[in-house]
Amino acid sequence: MATASPYPTTPWLRPPPLTGLLGLLLLLLLLLLVSLSPSIALAGAGAEAAGVLRQVVGGDDDGGTFFEPFNVTYDHRALILGGKRRMLVSAGLHYPRATPEMWPSLIAKAKEGGVDVIETYIFWNGHEPAKGQYYFEGRFDIVRFAKLVAAEGLFLFLRIGPYACAEWNFGGFPVWLRDIPGIEFRTDNEPYKAEMQNFVTKIVDIMKEEKLYSWQGGPIILQQIENEYGNIQGKYGQAGKRYMQWAAQMALALDTGVPWVMCRQTDAPEQILDTCNAFYCDGFKPNSYNKPTIWTEDWDGWYADWGEALPHRPAQDSAFAVARFYQRGGSLQNYYMYFGGTNFERTAGGPLQITSYDYDAPIDEYGILRQPKWGHLKDLHAAIKLCEPALTAVDGSPRYVKLGPMQEAHVYSSENVHTNGSISGSAQFCSAFLANIDEHKYASVWIFGKSYSLPPWSVSILPDCETVAFNTARVGTQTSFFNVESGSPSYSSRHKPRILSRGGPYLSTTWWASKEPVGIWGEGIFTAQGILEHLNVTKDISDYLSYTTRVNISDEDILYWNSEGLLPSLTIDQIRDVARIFVNGKLAGSQVGHWVSLNQPLQLVQGLNELTLLSEIVGLQNYGAFLEKDGAGFRGQVKLTGLSNGDIDLTNSLWTYQIGLKGEFSRIYSPENQESAKWSSMQNDDILSPFTWFKTMFDAPEGNGPVAIDLGSMGKGQAWVNGHLIGRYWSLVAPESGCPVSCNYAGTYGDSKCRSNCGIATQSWYHIPREWLQESGNLLVLFEETGGDPSQISLEVHYTKTVCSKISETYYPPLSAWSHAANGRPSVNTVAPELRLQCDEGHVISKITFASYGTPTGSCQNFSVGNCHASTTLDLVAEACEGKNRCAISVTNDVFGDPCRKVVRDLAVVAECSPPSANEEPRDDM
Repeated sequence: MATASPYPTTPWLRPPPLTGLLGLLLLLLLLLLVSLSPSIALAGAGAEAAGVLRQVVGGDDDGGTFFEPFNVTYDHRALILGGKRRMLVSAGLHYPRATPEMWPSLIAKAKEGGVDVIETYIFWNGHEPAKGQYYFEGRFDIVRFAKLVAAEGLFLFLRIGPYACAEWNFGGFPVWLRDIPGIEFRTDNEPYKAEMQNFVTKIVDIMKEEKLYSWQGGPIILQQIENEYGNIQGKYGQAGKRYMQWAAQMALALDTGVPWVMCRQTDAPEQILDTCNAFYCDGFKPNSYNKPTIWTEDWDGWYADWGEALPHRPAQDSAFAVARFYQRGGSLQNYYMYFGGTNFERTAGGPLQITSYDYDAPIDEYGILRQPKWGHLKDLHAAIKLCEPALTAVDGSPRYVKLGPMQEAHVYSSENVHTNGSISGSAQFCSAFLANIDEHKYASVWIFGKSYSLPPWSVSILPDCETVAFNTARVGTQTSFFNVESGSPSYSSRHKPRILSRGGPYLSTTWWASKEPVGIWGEGIFTAQGILEHLNVTKDISDYLSYTTRVNISDEDILYWNSEGLLPSLTIDQIRDVARIFVNGKLAGSQVGHWVSLNQPLQLVQGLNELTLLSEIVGLQNYGAFLEKDGAGFRGQVKLTGLSNGDIDLTNSLWTYQIGLKGEFSRIYSPENQESAKWSSMQNDDILSPFTWFKTMFDAPEGNGPVAIDLGSMGKGQAWVNGHLIGRYWSLVAPESGCPVSCNYAGTYGDSKCRSNCGIATQSWYHIPREWLQESGNLLVLFEETGGDPSQISLEVHYTKTVCSKISETYYPPLSAWSHAANGRPSVNTVAPELRLQCDEGHVISKITFASYGTPTGSCQNFSVGNCHASTTLDLVAEACEGKNRCAISVTNDVFGDPCRKVVRDLAVVAECSPPSANEEPRDDM
């Protein structure tokens, strides 16, 4: 096998030239540093993330560098950082979907999980909310985020776009953009291209000013222009092709010194890397031999819509997809998402996407590790890093070996290797991936003079072409259960308005209410003829827009309806996302959907009737062509049907428009504005009616963990805590069917394969960041549209409550037993497998509730002692683990004795975790 060829430096990737005496001095200094420290490239990979080249300790907010400056180039095999090819693992983490206080912990957990790169979109509408007015503070402080990434020694993949999609409101576009005369998004349109170029240039200039590019000593090694444009390019014809080429050249002209990518763009120009987005990308190849194979979006979960079940992707299948990618020549893979987070405020995309963006990611919405997914992928990353010397040494294709009808091996070696015998003792780099793509059957394969057993739909990784370090289907990490699961059943608000109830472990027994007027309430009203498009009126400053008109009903109409036993109906050709119909201030009915028809029977009275149509947005469309034309509100004709003299067309009537809610514009959710509303104390027998504001005061729960609030007793609306909008809530119930009792990891994954939450609300629990709370006197304000029961709301600290694991004595040695020899070859010490348990940071293992070494049966939370059992297991495990944050127990007779001969023994353990303030004995009701 040929060794790696010299790596050419692509001219456009070089940093801007240094000029003058200062430039000469800097160049001489850099040469001196390189001569004193020839290893400017990466140190050997280990079980942890190996993202740093030579990290500079002094990087800080005052402009100090975080790395010794290094160039980023590429060849057909991989990105080349500081002169060396790299196999890179990247973690998707969107900075506005967490608070700045969460960022350090999230980045550190990603690094501990074995990633090298953090990936994020840039969100245009967050950074330029009004034309020419920029915002880079709070959750949108991208510079602070980038520097935190660098401080952990990780690289940054910046997807500037500026179209993001991302299930984010309007795909990241600012709504003001659609008001520019003559504009058409994402095509060869001069007004759009001018605004896009201005914003992209703004972001690049900031990154340069803050010295965040690799050649400046910063973390940015990769950027993206546009986003999945190839999916819709054909809809724009030749104008789409011209736009794509313009976007590429515009990006290259910015002279950023690092490569640009275009994902899902098979016709990307030669100097732009085309990349893959999918559940599986092992079969993807870029459009040029000169480009490496990059997977920009590895969908390790999926998003959810209101009224749907929650998607989940098994850890085994995620690991299988990633292992197959590197097995078949991949070089950089990015988890979309590694941490999904929360769509705070009104940032959720549309149509109808929920506030949680948990995505079934390895780190959950609250910042807690999701096990076994996080730990299983961490082990996978460690195994891949052990193979990195061999993966980067092979310049051409790996050695392919057919092992069976649905089994195959890819062997990476620095020299020609004979796969029929052992390579033990050889000095060459050699790593192998053995795959069984059969969904149903185990397979026994023969290679390197040995037999290997492969579970269905799995890949075994052999860093030394001899010893299995990891198999994607064999999970060796713990499974965790949270005290509050995303799908925990909650008091559903499927029913009609209820009487206020008391009692139970709820947030508060004291509530105040304020009625929201329907239709016209005063500020900013205007009258116009015809039905105006929702966004043209609101500019997306509110979800709500009221259309009010008056209809005169005659005596003849009343007599006609009574004699015929009929009711008149209001019909609208199309509505999106929610329409509510009010007659004389009372709710007549609602419709939910994305451009669906409405037909609502009405109870009208003789004389003038006030008819109000309330249009509600639940996230602007975030994907597809012609987004600027999608709009919101109502389309087509609005008619009143079933009258004695025929239908009345209301489409071109005079309508009075009211933007938003009175309480919204009075900011009655803010602690400073509580006097601006008429609040009345609620009594036990109060009827809970629609269109009501509720408020209460509460104390924060003890500890410093993330907080979840259960709003499952409410209907639909928005919730604020101390003036922060935590997002929309909606207790829309998922269908009863479509959720399997168990999910088989094997076989091709799709987002409908493994779902949960059937028959209950899609989302009941909502994230309140701990930093938004004070110790006492916190203000919770809700705007409720349909009539919920606030007295049933509860609050919990979200944490890992139970951890469990089952490890066989035949399992692989821990990845920490592997190391790289002086020549870079991986080797492993022969040690026993380990069962490892870990609680959340700061929490401790308070009690071992089950432990058996022998032949325990069942699965996590349902283990039982088998025919063979070491009686000392519970005491030994309790001594090793209780009172500690984490522990590791060797699975061997040397620890537990031999309870039964000639039997393969397993160790199964279940443990309870407790927060620092909890008693040693966990509560039974947790």
